[in-house]
Amino acid sequence: MGFKICDEEYFDEKKESFIMDSFKFSNGEILKDVNVEYMVFGTPKYEENKIVNAIVYCHGSLGNFTSVKKIFPLNGENAAFDESKYFFISISALGSPGSCSPASTDLKNKFPSYSITDLVNFQKQFLAEKFGIDHVLGIIGNSMGGFVALTSAILYPDFADFIMPGVSTYKVAGHDYILSKFVNEIITSDENYEKGIITDSLERTLKIASLAEFNFGLSKEALRVMPKEELAQEFEEFGEESLFLDIYDLKYCNEACMNYDVENDLNKITADVLIIACKQDPHFPPELDAIPMSKMIKNSELIVMDSELGHLCFNELESISEELNNFMNKFGR
Repeated sequence: MGFKICDEEYFDEKKESFIMDSFKFSNGEILKDVNVEYMVFGTPKYEENKIVNAIVYCHGSLGNFTSVKKIFPLNGENAAFDESKYFFISISALGSPGSCSPASTDLKNKFPSYSITDLVNFQKQFLAEKFGIDHVLGIIGNSMGGFVALTSAILYPDFADFIMPGVSTYKVAGHDYILSKFVNEIITSDENYEKGIITDSLERTLKIASLAEFNFGLSKEALRVMPKEELAQEFEEFGEESLFLDIYDLKYCNEACMNYDVENDLNKITADVLIIACKQDPHFPPELDAIPMSKMIKNSELIVMDSELGHLCFNELESISEELNNFMNKFGR
């Protein structure tokens, strides 16, 4: 396939849905008829009627299955993610609007509280029920998707041969924790939040809460050189785009990430690990996150990208194609 233009029509054609009879959350609550949005591509290979070359892609917070487009430039023949060698499954996570979420169920603030562990179990249950998969070749995840990859490797050490967490971390702490707290404060300060009904006030609150994240995407260097008029326009567009989200989806996802911490369990990981970081990432600076994490995980390798896209550097994965090839060559089938 190689690189392709990733328009809405392409993803509309690839999008599929699967209904799980039920899903039990870590807190004991159960939802019935749980929807999972996903797409697949590549070449499944079988041993004893089981797919043995599945690679799962996990998106960032409030993204969806289309985030897998970040690896499309590396899907061609002999590239790191050659689709003739691997079968890719990209899932819209629990809490994301295409799948089961506060918005899509219309439960709003009555939706069960969930954790990153729930995202892992939601994904694992789906893979078993839909594809009969009880072992995957690998899990690739950017940002929150990296939380999912790491947590999966901790809870189920034999589930994946490798994981590849990118622009991610082993715990939300410091400035990231305070950012999450700030977003929560903005949302809950609106007296209409508890009513569970979308109002004009809640839409404005959603926009303001989302704008708190603006400084944590592109690198400080990229923002610094941008003319003020362009920067103001980007800021406004970022806020307007946030109105396509749901404030309850944002709140629940924000809390799941805010409470994420696997620092004391990293020694349980037995899979091969490739950690991808970015020198200019304002969310997870390598010196605070990726580098110490690499020292705490056995069988881990570390790549630090140099990209002014900062936290969004997964959009330039082709710049580390050689390193990715070297890692993936261990898993070619």
